[in-house]
Amino acid sequence: MFWESVLIAFEGLRANKLRSALTMLGIIIGVGAVVTLVSLGMGVQQKVQNSISSLGSNLLVVMPGASKSTGGVRSGAGSNITLSNQDAKAISKEINGVVHAVPSVTGTFQIIYGGQNWNTSVQGTTTELLNIRDYKIGEGSFFTSGDDEARARVAVLGQTVATNLFSNASPIGQTIRIGKAPFRVIGVLASKGQSTMGQDQDDIILVPIATAQDRLIGQTYVNSIMVQAENEQVIEKVQEDITTLLRTRHHLAAKADNDFSVRNLSAIMETMKESTSAITLFLGGVAAISLLVGGIGIMNIMLVSVTERTREIGIRKALGATYKNILLQFLIEAIVVSVTGGLVGILIGVGGAYAISKVASLDTVVSWLAILGAFGVSVLIGLFFGIYPARKAALLDPIDALRYE
Repeated sequence: MFWESVLIAFEGLRANKLRSALTMLGIIIGVGAVVTLVSLGMGVQQKVQNSISSLGSNLLVVMPGASKSTGGVRSGAGSNITLSNQDAKAISKEINGVVHAVPSVTGTFQIIYGGQNWNTSVQGTTTELLNIRDYKIGEGSFFTSGDDEARARVAVLGQTVATNLFSNASPIGQTIRIGKAPFRVIGVLASKGQSTMGQDQDDIILVPIATAQDRLIGQTYVNSIMVQAENEQVIEKVQEDITTLLRTRHHLAAKADNDFSVRNLSAIMETMKESTSAITLFLGGVAAISLLVGGIGIMNIMLVSVTERTREIGIRKALGATYKNILLQFLIEAIVVSVTGGLVGILIGVGGAYAISKVASLDTVVSWLAILGAFGVSVLIGLFFGIYPARKAALLDPIDALRYE
């Protein structure tokens, strides 16, 4: 009886193709929109996560300048002269749970090679930056601690800088000018791509920090200190210990504000993931409204179908069909409509997600959970909105049904 009802349902769809297509349209649009928008939202979420992960794992960033103030004018974080190389060394040696503490200085310079020039960010740092930022050397080598001690004028280029200055030629061993100072290129970083904010992470030059401070930028302080903790379990304790240590080293009074800020990138990642998850749920919820509209369409068409087939129902009841038989027949028809629309909607949704990825250059992640969820909801909608028409058909009096014209 079950499979016979399914076959009858498909026969009904084929007999009224246009009406069936219009009935399924709401379900198709709803399921397709849910799959597409959730895939887009999850793509944004993954891009944010990958971008922050590209900065390194279990990271704390110490910036000069207060992060908050009770009143009055203050300098923003990163603008004060309060951090030094000695602070970074103290963090590395005196705080348990710290793997690396890397100071850095930054400046923007015009880079010249032959007839080519390029403006980019130059960062003075130490060899541990490779481990913290998960940089890979694409060509050549990275500078050593000996280069730092000797204040050697050596540079490692990002892919964007290397491409714009040297095109397809190898820059290894060539001399470039950073500002007015000559530097020998010893390596090129592997590409890391864009960050979440659209910044090109390959548009950079790395040099030894002592060279940058003494021979390039001319400053004794550092612009930031990146600290890598051993694991996520100790990162909050490390953050507290860094605050205590730096307050002691900077001789701050008990009630004085910090002259630095310690930022937890793991906490930032969690906050951004929560925000993007909320956006994804919102997009999916908006798209799901059309599923409700599609369900109402199914109920309307099934009521029409019951009216059209009143005599058929009367004949079946006269031949012995029970309340359960009639109820099951029309309920299955409603579910077949919603399931067929759901399957078509899934195909359109997946295709739409890939089309957006190609045409708009936006990352999309097709989620099987979203597909199963949208399909399951479409089945439930068919069941829910099919119950009333099916029950109405099953409760028809066979004598009245046979008299119906």
